[in-house]
Amino acid sequence: MLSEEQALRHISTGSGDLDSILGGGIHCKEVTEIGGVPGIGKTQLGIQLAINVQIPYDFGGLGGKAIYIDTEGSFMAERAYQIAEASILDTFDNFGCQLKEIPEKLKAESFLANIFYFRICSYTEQIALINYLDQFLVEHKDVKIVIIDSVTFHFRQDFDDLALRTRVLGGMSQKLMNLAKKFSLSVVLMNQVTTKFTEGSFHLTLALGDSWSHSCTNRVILYWNGNDRYAYLDKSPYLRPASVHFSVTGKGIRDATSQCKRVRMM
Repeated sequence: MLSEEQALRHISTGSGDLDSILGGGIHCKEVTEIGGVPGIGKTQLGIQLAINVQIPYDFGGLGGKAIYIDTEGSFMAERAYQIAEASILDTFDNFGCQLKEIPEKLKAESFLANIFYFRICSYTEQIALINYLDQFLVEHKDVKIVIIDSVTFHFRQDFDDLALRTRVLGGMSQKLMNLAKKFSLSVVLMNQVTTKFTEGSFHLTLALGDSWSHSCTNRVILYWNGNDRYAYLDKSPYLRPASVHFSVTGKGIRDATSQCKRVRMM
């Protein structure tokens, strides 16, 4: 088991600093939850991971494909194309390759073609799709990441029976964990935030309650500190909690730069 774990490669987030606190990036065979307020960069990070998982094995990637399950309608193909172009250029720059050497499979159009996109409009569709993933992955063994953006949206909107919601979510999370182990892939779940009243005051916490927090292997919380974006590793079985500054740029997720400031809406 140790030998297998050490042989597994990680999926880069695009930020070396963020990869560092995650132990090299997003891990395969694990479920990683990423939560944060609207506009913090959850979807940007999801798209970045869907692109970076496709970096060829010879260039330090996994050479895999991605499943992107969009429950909120926030996925943007044009943005994925921009991130793919930047990822290809960065990969070739890092390895000192010439642009004229780019093969067809390393063009931005090919990266988009390797993302299996599912638009989900209700929690029943979401449950049905997750039940179908086992069969789909048997037919597409080169998929190395499953991204759900976000896992919480329909369950917060349409579910009135909280006890039933907890049981349904528990069964869904167990299936996702089994898929991650069975197919040696990474499952990334985007989560929203909600307010929680404790000790006489309200504070922000990730949605779906305390029981859901046990449904993932790793948990990363994205938050604002003034005008700067930060990522906090809140839960991991083998990594210590840590916080790091990152940026969302035109190229995608990158290490923090002083030029990337929060846009305040009036």
